Amino acid sequence: MRPPSPLLRSPRGASVVAIVAFLAVAALLAVVPQLVRKPYVLHMWIVLFLAILQGEAWNVIGGYTGQYSVGHAAYFGVGAYTTVMLLDMNKIPPWWGAWAAVGCAVIVSLVIGSITFRLRGPYFVLASIAVAEIIRLATLYFKGFTRGAEGFLVSDIPPLHLFGAEVEFFSKRPFYYAGLGLVVLVIAANWAVQHSKLGYYFQAIREDQDAAHSLGIHLAFYKNVALAISAAFTALAGAYYAMYVKFIDPNSAFGLDLSVQIVLICIIGGIGTILGPVIGAMVLVPLSEILRNPKGLVQVGLLSPDSRAVAFIESHLANAHVLVYGILVVLVILFAPEGVLGLLRQGTRRIRRRLADRRTGLQAEAP
Repeated sequence: MRPPSPLLRSPRGASVVAIVAFLAVAALLAVVPQLVRKPYVLHMWIVLFLAILQGEAWNVIGGYTGQYSVGHAAYFGVGAYTTVMLLDMNKIPPWWGAWAAVGCAVIVSLVIGSITFRLRGPYFVLASIAVAEIIRLATLYFKGFTRGAEGFLVSDIPPLHLFGAEVEFFSKRPFYYAGLGLVVLVIAANWAVQHSKLGYYFQAIREDQDAAHSLGIHLAFYKNVALAISAAFTALAGAYYAMYVKFIDPNSAFGLDLSVQIVLICIIGGIGTILGPVIGAMVLVPLSEILRNPKGLVQVGLLSPDSRAVAFIESHLANAHVLVYGILVVLVILFAPEGVLGLLRQGTRRIRRRLADRRTGLQAEAP
């Protein structure tokens, strides 16, 4: 086999074709709000962007570094609460408050990492769950500061003055573009991590911690770096969620089900890959939205209002999304341990192999 042409490779080994394709897809997605008139379709895109952002953020610590944190709701909630509290109490716009939320989440991650990274395997997983639950209970307890179970309601988001234009956050279109920008940012960050020396250290820790330590890699330091990067983007996801939904409380921002859903996005799509969380979000988000709101299929014109499928889902599957998640995880573990992306890659390899065999057979038959 010939080595790839240097004209088609970037300095870090990434395909220029892949980078161009990524930018082309981002440009096409930027046109979607100009073509779509139904708010529900834009809502689906916004929820999809949020899921991709969460999955890619977790991928840094769970996929590249191999530390399966199931407490990422802690950083999501810190991002949501910091942004909303700064807006509610000090009138700080969310595009500034979000970066303060990132700083708070990084500090929290360093404190949590210094404690939990002394553990490995299932003990680390349990510790991450416990820390997130402690923060949730503390948010419920300190009512004078966090309003407890009452939560925060965002009544008004100030307009954003950008390049001489005023952007009002009354419709879904500004949130669509904000979500698209965050997704482009987090995917670029994942690419940078994957193709840097830092990423190689992360992957060495994932494959064999003792071997990595014997080569001089400081385990605790690089685990904390990975967790800080992951927490920063998870906090951005929390800030984005809070501004879009306009309401947060401890259960919605710090709930264990949120942490589990973040992990499932990567497990179903493919852990340790850039496309894995994207594919996982594309599987889970439509499935979840259909089960919770089957009338959305009517709004987008896929089913009629009197459809039997809508009535069946409403009467039998309205609250079964968690059950469906569990079935998907079992199927992925049994038949696709590398996720849906792994299945797609296997199928592509088989097609290429068959084409190569057919080409070889034709050449052998030729006189």
